[in-house]
Amino acid sequence: MPAVLIRTAREILHIIYGLYAGLVFLALGLCAFLLVLLPFGVSARRQIAHASARLFFIVAGIRVRLIGAEHLPAGPCIVVANHASYLDGIVMKAALPARFSFVIKKEVNRIPLVGLVLRRIGSEFVDRFNRHAGGVDARRILKAADAGQALVFFPEGTFLAEPGVGKFHTGAFAIAARTALPVVPVCIRGTRYILPSTRFLPRPGEIEIEVLPAIPMEDARTPEAVSAARDLARARIIAVAQEPDLCASPAPATE
Repeated sequence: MPAVLIRTAREILHIIYGLYAGLVFLALGLCAFLLVLLPFGVSARRQIAHASARLFFIVAGIRVRLIGAEHLPAGPCIVVANHASYLDGIVMKAALPARFSFVIKKEVNRIPLVGLVLRRIGSEFVDRFNRHAGGVDARRILKAADAGQALVFFPEGTFLAEPGVGKFHTGAFAIAARTALPVVPVCIRGTRYILPSTRFLPRPGEIEIEVLPAIPMEDARTPEAVSAARDLARARIIAVAQEPDLCASPAPATE
């Protein structure tokens, strides 16, 4: 069979699968939306979101593997993960314990229904563009961490179509330093292939969530120590991400 026919058949199958996975997501998402609107406590609502996310990947036939779970502290901590796809938040919700709260850019809070669900499960939002509002958000998140809340950050802030790990912002690490909570680097692999920014529908695949050794922050009181923790977490993620470092200096041209 000519290669072009094989590629066409594969793409048709991917479209069929993508439509199926999309319908599964909509059906489970609607059920989860209705359930989190009920007058349960935030812990119960987080359990609903956690179970719904896990069920989505099972029914969609996407295998999610959690590697290194022993590195995840039983108590409060700050998780930082690379960001490659819109699936990242869903897969982290499925893979991590339900007690974790996610720190999300404030633009997502303005999306109808999505913002409501995220608020109902106790997500925190931060303004990336308004310095004053961002400062208020940071103080609120700091109070949540200081109260013992386990938080998940995507310190790149957003993701690009280009494969690779981008620049990490220091916000998550500064909060960890102020609260003396350990930073836990987490590497997400596979979500960019399944749902890259250039595709509307997902395709089948496998996702791996690798939890890496925690970085203690008890003595990270200076800006230099915070930056060093950020760089160490990023280096550990890059080492296992199977994607390039987007901040690396290009190799000098050779004649």
